[in-house]
Amino acid sequence: MTLRYEEVAEILKIIDSSNCDEISIETAEIKLFIRRSGIGSAETMRSPSGPAAPASEIKREAPRPADGKIALVADQFEITAPMVGTFYRAQSPEAPPFVEIGSVVSRGQPLCLIEVMTLFTTVHAEQDGRVVHIGAENGEFVEYGRTLFVLESV
Repeated sequence: MTLRYEEVAEILKIIDSSNCDEISIETAEIKLFIRRSGIGSAETMRSPSGPAAPASEIKREAPRPADGKIALVADQFEITAPMVGTFYRAQSPEAPPFVEIGSVVSRGQPLCLIEVMTLFTTVHAEQDGRVVHIGAENGEFVEYGRTLFVLESV
């Protein structure tokens, strides 16, 4: 039995929405162990191409609505987190962010990275627009469906 990326992401979503704190799945071909820890724990989080940092040193944003969405005005659209993971604004700690507020982006342009278990997924712009809001801090843990960017049509 092998697990595809989508299946691991689905397992992470299920665990995140449950009261389960850890799960272990083991077959002849794979061993998967997932442990959820609280915000106040001393766990470490890895940044792309950078050293591990204590979770307490990573900035956390103020509480958001339960669904992670924000209100949009006319001609605005949002880009949401396709999975649970750690949000990164740049390719590496030394690199400039993919986008800033005010950046004009084209469909398919990279906006950020989301890391799940050292696997990085690039989130791309779904259509042309101008970035008017960035909904997460670099290195912040984000939930599935959380608003990462708000863009306005150009």
